[in-house]
Amino acid sequence: MATLPLSGIRVIEIGQLVAGPFCGTLLGYFGAEVIKVEPPGKGDPLRGWRALDETGTSYWWYSIARNKKSVTANLRSEEGRAVVKKLIQSADVVIENFRPGTMEKWGLGPDDFKESNPGLVYTRISGYGQTGPLATRPGYASVSEAFSGFRYVNGFPDRPPVRPNLSMGDSLAGLHAAFGTLLSLLHRARNNEPGQVVDIAIYESMYNLMESVVPEYVATGDIRGPSGSTITGIVPTNTYLCSDNKYVVIGGNGDSIYKRLMHAAGYPELAEDPRMADNAGRVEYEQTIDHALAAWTSSISSVEVLRILAEADVPSGPMYSVEDMLEDPQYQARGMFEEVPAGDKTVTIPAIMPRLNSTPGQTQWAGPGAVGDDTDAVYAELGLSKDELQSLRANGDI
Repeated sequence: MATLPLSGIRVIEIGQLVAGPFCGTLLGYFGAEVIKVEPPGKGDPLRGWRALDETGTSYWWYSIARNKKSVTANLRSEEGRAVVKKLIQSADVVIENFRPGTMEKWGLGPDDFKESNPGLVYTRISGYGQTGPLATRPGYASVSEAFSGFRYVNGFPDRPPVRPNLSMGDSLAGLHAAFGTLLSLLHRARNNEPGQVVDIAIYESMYNLMESVVPEYVATGDIRGPSGSTITGIVPTNTYLCSDNKYVVIGGNGDSIYKRLMHAAGYPELAEDPRMADNAGRVEYEQTIDHALAAWTSSISSVEVLRILAEADVPSGPMYSVEDMLEDPQYQARGMFEEVPAGDKTVTIPAIMPRLNSTPGQTQWAGPGAVGDDTDAVYAELGLSKDELQSLRANGDI
């Protein structure tokens, strides 16, 4: 097996739930050794979130904890923090997602390792970042998504803003954190320079998705709001109901694609109308175009709509649930699901992108089972004896 891109990189993941751990998941999938520090006892609360298996472990845990080792440490005790300090001194990367100032209070902030581990890349995730007037506020993803402006443009104009039924802010923050970590490791390797702090704010990760809303507002005063199932200023691209009560998404906003779409739908007069030859013109006639397409799709099944549009080379697709995804041959052909052993059973978890042709990432194991499964082995590598480990455990420090 080829050496994975991040083999030899040791990552200490200190945090819980989604944003920090997802960053660790991404790095571990491509070869990094990820050591997750959990509080003694119940460990990361994510172990018990949503659907649980017969052991009381969440299926989400198997996905986000894959390829990780678990050690325990009580960060509220001096002895527990001393062990973690030794662990960090052995690492290339730290990931933490506590409220700003917490790690400094514990003597585990980035400045505490400048001399003992100058190459350390210290990745920090919080709601509002490490600086600014809101830095010390708790920053859940839901609040950060609203603060970023992202929630404001979602939903329908006559209804309250909506959220996707996912922890999008946390996942995107984890993705940005992984990206920032890799940039820092690359800079360290290329320039033989010390590590640096990667400062990730959840709201800023969402803000990065906001496209042209800022320059448009500054230049024109336009405040983009929700647009239902369409997108402002691009026509046609929408969701349409078919006769079998299923939805399809059609993206016909390229000039030549628009012509093929309207001919395929049986509207040659709209296809050739010079007023709709470009996107600016089509925006003016959005309602006319959308009503025509909705009338067409409602008259035939989703299968027939997609067949006709595929033959016309028009971008289109079904509205999939997870059940549809698992049955689809494209997903299967691309290896989008991994079946991995977890105890005496097998669990199915999503593969992680991007796809590298020579050194693809992989799930090597479904993550730690019991809290602290790897505590003794990892801490023994730091030079702690069995007696020391026994004493620390007896005192509740690990």
